[in-house]
Amino acid sequence: MSKVAIHSDSAPAAIGTYSQAIRSANLVFLSGQIPLDPQTMELVDGDFEARARQVFDNLKAVAEAAGGSLDQVVKLTIFLTDLDNFAAVNSVMEDYFQQPYPARAAIGVASLPKGADVEADAILGL
Repeated sequence: MSKVAIHSDSAPAAIGTYSQAIRSANLVFLSGQIPLDPQTMELVDGDFEARARQVFDNLKAVAEAAGGSLDQVVKLTIFLTDLDNFAAVNSVMEDYFQQPYPARAAIGVASLPKGADVEADAILGL
């Protein structure tokens, strides 16, 4: 099965040996996004909600570059360094996703790249 790399200038450039997303058949696997501003490649200023919004904005940009949208997310994984932020993530998600919501896992982790406190990856079904 072939795979095609997806790239968006509206999302942060990869900071390692990975692609922003890979399309294989009718699935698109979006790499994890942290709250980086795509222009400065620095973590966005503000509170946790602002950082969570940036994560979903970044995922949205990559999904759109793949010819899809967040409405087509079938699986979402969220990584949090503080599970006390779980309710805030749910609140932010309501602005980005509609029912039926994607399948989701929320995982507490010790640390994330660049000192971020939230990261999310996704799988789109096109």
